[in-house]
Amino acid sequence: MRVYSPLAQRMRDTPLTTLAHHIDLDWLYEAYRRTRKDGATGVDGRTAEQYAADLEGNIQRLLDRAKSGAYRAPPVRRAYIPKGNGEMRPLGIPTFEDKVLQRAVAMLLEAVYEQDFLDCSYGFRPGRSAHQALDTLQGEAMKMNGGWVVEIDIRKYFDTIDHGQLREVLRSRVRDGVILRLVDKWLNAAVLEDDALSFRESGTPQGGVISPILANIFLHTVLDVWFAKSVRPRSRGRTSLVRYADDAVMLFESEEDARGVMAVLPKRFGRYGLTLHPDKTRLVPFRRPARRICKRPDKPGTFDFLGFTIHWGKLPHGKWVVKTRTAADRFRRTIRNLFEWCKANRHAPLETQQKVLGQKLRGHYEYFNRRGNRRRVWDILYRTVCAWWHWLRHRSQRGLPPTAMKRLLRRYPLPSP
Repeated sequence: MRVYSPLAQRMRDTPLTTLAHHIDLDWLYEAYRRTRKDGATGVDGRTAEQYAADLEGNIQRLLDRAKSGAYRAPPVRRAYIPKGNGEMRPLGIPTFEDKVLQRAVAMLLEAVYEQDFLDCSYGFRPGRSAHQALDTLQGEAMKMNGGWVVEIDIRKYFDTIDHGQLREVLRSRVRDGVILRLVDKWLNAAVLEDDALSFRESGTPQGGVISPILANIFLHTVLDVWFAKSVRPRSRGRTSLVRYADDAVMLFESEEDARGVMAVLPKRFGRYGLTLHPDKTRLVPFRRPARRICKRPDKPGTFDFLGFTIHWGKLPHGKWVVKTRTAADRFRRTIRNLFEWCKANRHAPLETQQKVLGQKLRGHYEYFNRRGNRRRVWDILYRTVCAWWHWLRHRSQRGLPPTAMKRLLRRYPLPSP
């Protein structure tokens, strides 16, 4: 549903003042169709099934309130999920109706900004994926024989986006009052945690459907456009930027160019109220190893991106190429999660354990089973079998001999990569 995309493309340098009229009943029905129906409920406890009981009336009333300005963003319910470093990531869970309206506005903004977004960004965009970002990164690194890499790590990006700066960036392209007021209401929505209400002064509503597109719009201005218009024209050698949401990597053919950009990065992000992590934002020499070197280079000639460690490796005939393998922290986290799941569910029926473990393994294979990562992917299967066997032996004092485990795996096989 991009009926006005040609208009947005023709007026790429002009703010669009009339957009809300595109959100009609058909648009909201499409937003409803795209909204997950099995997600957690918000503060009202209303499920998707309950909302669908009077879908026509609910959609019509939602449209009327959104267009008249009477819509009020309900508080989001605070929840926490674990991060890989042991910390907890806060999430806000909106009500189902709020998710539908956020989806509708996100679809509208996507249709506008897809005309503006640059080829270097891959996160939360239709037809683009993390694997495409990795492929581009590998290809660009090969063209430059490695070069110099600037890893960018924004400290708590989604939580620290300045509302005033975001509004200013958004208004440079979108001037429709209805859309801007709705975005403001979501930015200022209260957070319910432990029966207490609080209000955010910064950050986008993580967990909200609108959050990814707003975060993309902000970094498009902060990083992508700046790199294309200021960094690349001033560089002496080849340069490249690959970004997936708030994960970004810059590649430079020249060390001088890389060090110059590294020096100004904190000021650039600070201008928009963002802070770079002082340890994780770093300059990495990534030159292709000399032909006489036989073993793979160690760090700092490696860096991580989207759960993979990017490194130089040799093909069987001796040629050096840029490869990817599962990052060590992601690998350990996966093993730990599988081990804990087997421990917590060791008394469940074997059919249930096989089904869930199979789903977890297939999900891991789908993302991490890339060329050059075969060893680590097969290792996940081996570690899963070991963890499963370990906790099945604790179901009773009789244990589970190796021969019995082999028979069990023949009856309840786990999927291979």
